[in-house]
Amino acid sequence: MSETAKEPKPTIEELRAEIKQTRTELGETVQALAAKADVKARAKDQVEVAKVRAREAVATSPVPLPLVFAGLVAVVGIILVVRGRNR
Repeated sequence: MSETAKEPKPTIEELRAEIKQTRTELGETVQALAAKADVKARAKDQVEVAKVRAREAVATSPVPLPLVFAGLVAVVGIILVVRGRNR
């Protein structure tokens, strides 16, 4: 005897429930595959992640004020030297 003869046939309601579950799983699979295939959206997501990480890094390590002032003085000094040589 085969195994199908031992098991009772599923009812219409059971078959419908199984079909509904299969459709749900198939829909989720299709969505997952579509998301993986959307390279542009995945790239945008990676850019956003990088932006967030960069903002967090800047927020957790503020630049000391004397360092900013020294940089500004250096830039002004370079501009004055270059202008003096052009005269």
